[in-house]
Amino acid sequence: MDPHHVQPYLPDVTFTTLTSPDRALSFLVIDVPPSPMAPHHVYGTAARDKDQQAAVVPYRDADHTAWMAEHQIERAYRDRFTRTQHAQDELEWLIAHTRENVLAEQDEPSAWFLAVARPERPLPRTAPPLARENAAEVCATALACSRDMSRNYHVVGPLTALNVVMSHPRPGLRRWVLSTLPLRTGREVHAELHNDGSIVLAANRSWKALRGDHADPDTEGIVVDADVTGASSRDALALARELGRRLGVDSTVHVTATITTAQPAPLTPVVTEYASFRTIPDHARRPRRIQPVTALVTPADTDDVLRESAQETFTDLMNQFGLTARL
Repeated sequence: MDPHHVQPYLPDVTFTTLTSPDRALSFLVIDVPPSPMAPHHVYGTAARDKDQQAAVVPYRDADHTAWMAEHQIERAYRDRFTRTQHAQDELEWLIAHTRENVLAEQDEPSAWFLAVARPERPLPRTAPPLARENAAEVCATALACSRDMSRNYHVVGPLTALNVVMSHPRPGLRRWVLSTLPLRTGREVHAELHNDGSIVLAANRSWKALRGDHADPDTEGIVVDADVTGASSRDALALARELGRRLGVDSTVHVTATITTAQPAPLTPVVTEYASFRTIPDHARRPRRIQPVTALVTPADTDDVLRESAQETFTDLMNQFGLTARL
């Protein structure tokens, strides 16, 4: 069957050829994983009228294919919408949980890059948990990947700041936690690697953004470092991909990123011009709230594809300041 006749499209179908040692016999193994977008319609032409399109909704019944009745299709659509809402609720819970446990402890006004990711099909609780040494390897691999995608090696992203704790993740509830917050020194970064393939990455974007510069009346509000926001976008997507690869996630990973504050205040962007000159653009907007932006990552993504997704995330965030930006 032509996969283009299936709607919605099935992106995760794999084909594997198994051949006997003497090469006398071969089998084609087709793996069709559970789809969060079910039901899927199969389109074709009617037997007597080639101009007439027809569609059926197949499903597996034991060892053969059957066709859904109208009431089964209705239930399948209801289940899809429920799954979608549940996934969105889980992402929003991760954001709220991080805000409550990280931002609530901040004594000074600050702006935080916050990204959460969750696979379309999270791994079940029965899946083998991520080992401590594997959690450290995931972070190190993601950091190396993010650096390879960077044009400016002088920008310190959140994964670089986690180097001081990367070899000693702390256990959490079905997750590993890496955080510099307890150290009370240096850049403030908090990351979580969940056993179901979800991640959390929160990083203070205001730390030393203009520290050491002369006082400037234009710096009113909470300063947001644009360069480090770009590095954070790369780090978050690289971390989501590498954890998915390590755990064997077989679906798309949904990523939501934003810039948020514990106390409402204008957000003032700081950019770097001419390689070293740091300034606040005259035409920049100073929003009080940044709308969350989304991206999609798969464990099979190449570095080029991942960089494009990170660039889109960074662009969507900085456009809300009235600015364009390149990684």
